[in-house]
Amino acid sequence: MRPIPYLPHTNEDRKEMFDFLGIKSMDDLLKSIPEELRSFELNIPDGKSEIEITEEFRKLSNKNVSLAEQISFCGGGVYHRYIPSVVNEIISKGEFYTAYTPYQPEVSQGTLQAIYEFQSLVCNLTGMDAANASVYDGSTAVVEAALMACRITKRKKILVAKSINPEAIQVCKTYSWGLNLELEFMDFENGVIDLEKLKLHIDEETACFVISYPNFAGCIEPVSKIAEIVHSKGALLVSNVDLINLAVLKSPKESGIDIAAGDGQSLGNFSNYGGPHVGFISCLKDSVRQLPGRIVGLTKDIEGKRAFTLTLQTREQHIRREHATSNICTNQSLNALAVLVYLAYMGPQGLKKIAEISLNRAHYLAEKLTKDIKNCKLAFNAPFFSEFVLEIPISASKLIAILSKENILPGLDLNEIDGYKTNQVLVSVTEINNMEQINYFVERLKKLFS
Repeated sequence: MRPIPYLPHTNEDRKEMFDFLGIKSMDDLLKSIPEELRSFELNIPDGKSEIEITEEFRKLSNKNVSLAEQISFCGGGVYHRYIPSVVNEIISKGEFYTAYTPYQPEVSQGTLQAIYEFQSLVCNLTGMDAANASVYDGSTAVVEAALMACRITKRKKILVAKSINPEAIQVCKTYSWGLNLELEFMDFENGVIDLEKLKLHIDEETACFVISYPNFAGCIEPVSKIAEIVHSKGALLVSNVDLINLAVLKSPKESGIDIAAGDGQSLGNFSNYGGPHVGFISCLKDSVRQLPGRIVGLTKDIEGKRAFTLTLQTREQHIRREHATSNICTNQSLNALAVLVYLAYMGPQGLKKIAEISLNRAHYLAEKLTKDIKNCKLAFNAPFFSEFVLEIPISASKLIAILSKENILPGLDLNEIDGYKTNQVLVSVTEINNMEQINYFVERLKKLFS
């Protein structure tokens, strides 16, 4: 019998090992460690049965309030969208759920094909020529895209719009410090980049300009005009993009974006308390050798049949570290599969309909809030998609504290984010927010601010 069920060795196994080592007990094995370091009691509760543990975790989970029980207008990079049941049904299949890195293509064709199709659909939406198998999340993807631009242009200055997601800004700071890159930030005005000021900030030393389309405030930047200014200095335009919005908006390639990156969380992935999510990077053919992570390619086997395999593996695991494009050593394959199933299930028309519903309901809500409530107004006049910044007569934190008690999440508090005010809240609308919820939210704010 094993003394502890989670340990694989029996008493007979232990005795055999002790005999081989010429000792009699575990104490003999550890005698080189001072007694005072070995004689202590762990301050942890006694072990429990599976029934008791299950009950304890059930009680803990009951303290959570799921988004299904709340009216949520939170966004800012993590969105509450409907996930068709087919998504979880497919990603829960054992061959996907437990699959590891497909180093051996002869036994990994299913996993490789799924990743290849994910890459293909990302390219379809962004208009780009190639996409990688995925990276950790949107913030990582955006920064890795900026580093791509540095390698392509052989320049070390990264210009970043403050209108991108603040989490991406933090990752930019971390990466640029470690790589000794010059990082410069540019303020936004009325929710978007000022083109004349951009002309003053960008120069021949700039590797890239990083924007978001739409940006963190939900506003739509004048991307084509920005691209002209950026390209005139020989720099590249890197942009964070939302794949669902691209079902309606002009594609990144058509807009002049050189590298499009982002997060696929909103496509078939739950909020997951902020992760795990799935980042993606797509680019033009000329830049494909600088894509970080791995890429799955389509080829033929020795019998001439279609086959999938890893290609352009410029990771530090596969080539010399100093030649690697990134130290990212994995991809979010299961999350990427969820994106693939979601996109395949929705199709082009379904995705477009979801984007249009989100856009139309967001504009309806913004109009109702600003027309029906005197003390509410939009912070910016720039065009927006499905998110907008609302200015209210009280602090955002106070509003959230009041309404969260009623299971209403009015949006994100922008108080601690550079460029925003204490009385500004980022409101996001998705297809989950039906008209009943939206009208109730308006009436609740009207009563609160009257």
